[in-house]
Amino acid sequence: MAVDLFAGIAVSDYAAALTWYEKLLGTPPAFFPNDVEAVWEIAEHRYVYIEHLPEKAGRAMHALFVDDFDDRIAAIAGRGLTPAKEETYDNGVRKATYADPDGNEIGFGGAAS
Repeated sequence: MAVDLFAGIAVSDYAAALTWYEKLLGTPPAFFPNDVEAVWEIAEHRYVYIEHLPEKAGRAMHALFVDDFDDRIAAIAGRGLTPAKEETYDNGVRKATYADPDGNEIGFGGAAS
């Protein structure tokens, strides 16, 4: 069974969020379905999108497990963002959680190196 995933994030200030997510994800959106949405393909058939929905902004919580954790976190730092929270679990897995201007959380996890 093939599955396409679209993980949505409601934002109150579309322009500010667009800039912030470009820094976080390191690329402009893959496409714009309309004037209030921007979509990034983070892996084949897996997407994160922002949508201007002020009444719902600030409630998203997404986590992405990546195989290039150290490099990815360093690249994000190079683009001017720092994690709001960093954790290391008992099994050695690390997680860096970023909070956008609305408080939506995007976490990156990775195995210990």
